[in-house]
Amino acid sequence: MRNVKLMLVGLLLTIMSGCGAPDAELVVYSARNEPLIKPMFDRFTEETGIKVVFVTDKAEVLMQRLQAEDSNTPADVLLTVDAGNLWWATQNDLLQPLESAVLTENIPEYLRDPEDRWFGLSVRARTIVYSPERADARMLSSYEGLADPMWRGRLCLRTSKKVYNQSLVAMLIAEHGEAKTEQIVKGWVANLAADVFANDTAVIEAIAAGQCDVGIVNTYYFGRLERDNPALPVKIFWANQGSGGVHVNVSGGGVVRDSRHVENATRLLEWLSAGEAQSMFASSNLEFPANPAIAADPAVAAWGQFEASRLSLARAGELQSAAVRLMDRAGYR
Repeated sequence: MRNVKLMLVGLLLTIMSGCGAPDAELVVYSARNEPLIKPMFDRFTEETGIKVVFVTDKAEVLMQRLQAEDSNTPADVLLTVDAGNLWWATQNDLLQPLESAVLTENIPEYLRDPEDRWFGLSVRARTIVYSPERADARMLSSYEGLADPMWRGRLCLRTSKKVYNQSLVAMLIAEHGEAKTEQIVKGWVANLAADVFANDTAVIEAIAAGQCDVGIVNTYYFGRLERDNPALPVKIFWANQGSGGVHVNVSGGGVVRDSRHVENATRLLEWLSAGEAQSMFASSNLEFPANPAIAADPAVAAWGQFEASRLSLARAGELQSAAVRLMDRAGYR
């Protein structure tokens, strides 16, 4: 049924591309799910009169579709998660550079493409979580520290096949080089309490159940579980404070290379980078606003302030292939 729906949407968009979509309409390909983006698109339409038609799917599917459609694509904007995916889109010439004083003012340099082809719209922190009953926070320090033998049989991790861990390791390579990073990852593998998990939620649940004591996750997975269970016996620890900062990543977007509505597409990204939209964009999934002038959701702010890494997230994409090879060599599956 899902495939039939996608085929029908694709047919409609193809017809639109052949006829020329109205100027007061935008087509967005989004790797973010409908419940997270529809309220923002509805609000944008209310404020501007510009209708947003959108298709949701996995990032790789949408980017392959853009490649196949080439100059015939009906899409104006690509929204996706992880700087690695955004970097891949630029390397395959799917996005165009923008000249927007609004975007460059609202989004810090390290959260956007060096050539302004994509811009972060929300920030997700990937940090340490732990059991306060079985792990002393005073013994925690950094991602690197989790390779210490003191954590032998106490660490849980998500699979290396997911882009979030690939980006984390890529950024460790950017900071330390491959040789040192490989030793860190080998230490993680040696310290695993169980086989790697399919997702971050399972890592947190394993810690809560006593299967392991520490793990690395995106904080919004923690937030979802905490929202459902305020007594969750797991806490956040901000990694690498004073030594590079917490690894952060983004969900973000850019204007498609062959967009027929560049001005309005840019206007949508500008709107998403400011004010109410930033609050909605981040709060809907318990993330952090990319615009530093916008306050985080109270539930997110309650986790406390932290120093974030200021390494350019473009490096996460540039070094992703090296990270995948390194994790394979280290036995991190």
